Amino acid sequence: MVELKRIYWNRQALKMAYSAVVVWLGASVVLALMPKADAAARHNASTVAEILRSMVDGVLAAVIVPGLFLVVLTVVAAVIRARDLKRRDPVRRFSRQQRREGLARAGGQCEMESGLRRRCPRPAEHGDHFYPWSKGGSTSMQNFVAACARCNRTKGARVPSPGQQERLERRRRTYVTLEDAVAVGERQPLG
Repeated sequence: MVELKRIYWNRQALKMAYSAVVVWLGASVVLALMPKADAAARHNASTVAEILRSMVDGVLAAVIVPGLFLVVLTVVAAVIRARDLKRRDPVRRFSRQQRREGLARAGGQCEMESGLRRRCPRPAEHGDHFYPWSKGGSTSMQNFVAACARCNRTKGARVPSPGQQERLERRRRTYVTLEDAVAVGERQPLG
């Protein structure tokens, strides 16, 4: 669980940093294009070409630092994506036996959250990778979650939050026998 928590928060931090840098980049461009009081007096006698050249120079100077941050974040995201591809389990689909066991473990009911963080009341139709297969989640019983079609589509390939993982494990304790595992989420090793 510690690993999945770290992965989730690292990805959230990357998304927030990317958004902040995009805002910073946009604000830098806008501020660079805003006329300055003393510059307006100097540019009265200037040609249009000189004015445009000074605007372009100002914008370029303003976007260098946020642009470099954006490039670094893009490279980090590309490395993460490449590692996710290397982690992919060669087996994409759960076997019939795994599907039968997983649906039986869930009592045929969807294990995902619906409104107010409660267990979805709909019947389970799918076996979902709790930690998404596309992001390196394994095709194992620990990563199997019984899901209805709506919950499966809604979750998509998003990495669940640590809170969602804890709540699912807590809910499983109410319907899974003590001998069976209640832990959820498993990721393939990098290799």
